[in-house]
Amino acid sequence: MMKDFDNGHGQGQSGRPTDEEHGKPDQEKKDVTIVVNGREKTVPKGEYSFDQIVALAFDPVPTGNNIVFTITYRGGHGHKPEGILVEGESVKVKDGMIFNVKATDKS
Repeated sequence: MMKDFDNGHGQGQSGRPTDEEHGKPDQEKKDVTIVVNGREKTVPKGEYSFDQIVALAFDPVPTGNNIVFTITYRGGHGHKPEGILVEGESVKVKDGMIFNVKATDKS
């Protein structure tokens, strides 16, 4: 898909208004707001790994040989709107998606 650019007359090359003229800068269209452990986070739209979701949940991330993380989510995409994310998996985030991340010491 060809991206429009402003031709200096308030329209893109194709004659359609550019994203900026619609009041939606390019970056806004690529960000989504998700909720991680009850806190809203604005992140770039895309696929996030188990480790990336853990990093969004904890700062700093708990470490140790006995630390195990559990991630549940809901409000996801149609084919898998809710579930459990396990280590090594990833999930595509969408606006309003909710994640609950728990750290457990299995000692």
